[in-house]
Amino acid sequence: MNKIYQVYQVSDSTGETLDRIFLALKAQFSDFECKTIHYAFTRTKNQVDNIISKSKSEKDVIILYTIVDTELAKYLVSETKKNNIPSFAVLGNLITDFSKLLKQKATRIPSGQHALDKEYYKRIEAVQFTMSHDDGKRVNDLEKSDVILVGISRTSKTPTSIYLANRGYKVSNIPIVPNKGLPERLIESSKNTFVVGLVCDATRLLDVRRNRIQSMHEERPSNYTNEEDILNELKNSKKLFQKYKWPVIDVTRKSVEETAASIIKTLDILNSK
Repeated sequence: MNKIYQVYQVSDSTGETLDRIFLALKAQFSDFECKTIHYAFTRTKNQVDNIISKSKSEKDVIILYTIVDTELAKYLVSETKKNNIPSFAVLGNLITDFSKLLKQKATRIPSGQHALDKEYYKRIEAVQFTMSHDDGKRVNDLEKSDVILVGISRTSKTPTSIYLANRGYKVSNIPIVPNKGLPERLIESSKNTFVVGLVCDATRLLDVRRNRIQSMHEERPSNYTNEEDILNELKNSKKLFQKYKWPVIDVTRKSVEETAASIIKTLDILNSK
């Protein structure tokens, strides 16, 4: 049985760059099996200590990192050396270093990450699933989702879903519509599926909705851009999230990448339990 490495991707931002680099690196080694754990927004020594503590409890851990703060990066390196944990900065000579660590010769195939492997087909399947489950189109098989996003209109459900799908996650998103209950299938599925509630600042939401109507020339009910109604929508959605104990992410000042990174981080934590 091949050794399965635990690859910790530690980033002080969303981790998107690191993930892409690792995919390219992984493609160079045909006999390399691993489980990837993401640690996004790592910006304190306390967070590094928690990562090191976690890595000490597992076997065959490799840490890859992108950390801009020189002092924090040095601290991470010193802690990994102290605990004999291989760690690599992504700007280092990764292919050579991994070749030595894995005792394998790198294939040196350009664009190897685009090979039609299982990972590629997994992403294609995830995108197809997500597109067919956008905006509550399909609810009969929500339990097949890796993540279900729930929120009122214009809380970045669709762009976040598509971004996650391109990372290989099957995502369904369900809109909360005023005076209309949530699908029963969602309530049932949420017992065993990761559900996240998305919210946004009312003023920001009002601007987004107005711009949407103007740019798309859409016809919407007057309450769609009424600030008081929007506040009520948000209030009711938060009550639902609290009722079902779903984690909530405020997307007001977050990019889609940041929202997705937060979701992946939480999902990784849940899966590791």
